[in-house]
Amino acid sequence: MMFGAISGSAIAASTSIGGVMVPMSAREGYDRGFAAAVNIASAPTGMLIPPTTAFILYALASGGTSIAALFAGGLVAGVLWGVGCMLVTLVVAKRRNYRVFFTVQKGMALKVAVEAIPSLLLIVIIVGGIVQGIFTAIEASAIAVVYTLLLTMVFYRTLKIKDLPSILLQTVVMTGVIMFLLATSSAMSFSMSITNIPAALSDMILGISANKLVILLVITVFLLIIGAFMDIGPAILIFTPILLPIMAKLGVDPVHFGIIMIYNLAIGTITPPVGSGLYVGASVGKVKVEEVIKPLLPFYGAIIGVLLLITYIPEITLFLPRLLGIM
Repeated sequence: MMFGAISGSAIAASTSIGGVMVPMSAREGYDRGFAAAVNIASAPTGMLIPPTTAFILYALASGGTSIAALFAGGLVAGVLWGVGCMLVTLVVAKRRNYRVFFTVQKGMALKVAVEAIPSLLLIVIIVGGIVQGIFTAIEASAIAVVYTLLLTMVFYRTLKIKDLPSILLQTVVMTGVIMFLLATSSAMSFSMSITNIPAALSDMILGISANKLVILLVITVFLLIIGAFMDIGPAILIFTPILLPIMAKLGVDPVHFGIIMIYNLAIGTITPPVGSGLYVGASVGKVKVEEVIKPLLPFYGAIIGVLLLITYIPEITLFLPRLLGIM
């Protein structure tokens, strides 16, 4: 959860943590498939816990939904996802009598906590700065880059100057892809609006039932299917302009729908047949995809259980933005 929050990427979290955790778990007698499943199931929390680009993309696609409110609500949803995974892990570990790796000594715990503080401060700086109005989300991204560079080059010393050209190249490529997606999604939104597709789709979905709860379930299932076949970025940019007007007719807050949408699409990253997080996690854990599907089933149950809670009880995710006075 914490690494995913810092990196903002399920793939990065799965690769970095899984590469260490899975082999260590296997050496201690844990089932390798289960260890890989724990890593795969928990990695997507980074898409929900700020700072994360998914909510920024949604804010752009939705026409200016508060990024600060999305970050605050996403934090709650991401933590609940993580807690669900923890409970499943605890139950399975107890049933299989897995032993504890080692007992953490007080001195070791304090040392690890102190070393982690600079990294965790990134979340506090970004979320706190946006919520307090010190800087905008765009300015926050620049601050995050500078802070992370200083942290990795000066404090942890894990990044060398010679690594910067390749990092900059990857950044340029990724930025180019995002800008292209934004341009094409804007063109698609314009084309759909002049052909009245959103209105037709809205009438079709609303024609299924007059019950708000049923419509929410239909859209949730739709997003789960989309997430299983599409990457999260294009899915946000393409389907937000289509689905948001329907949500508005149902009286669903744009912040609430944004959290529901990102949560659904994050599940898609670990769902067959296309889920990239699933295949990367299995590869990192050196297990076949078939070997992690069965151990993943209880995690899917917990994650979808949380999804239903945050979908049908909006106060769960909206209480924090309201408490902070940002919506």
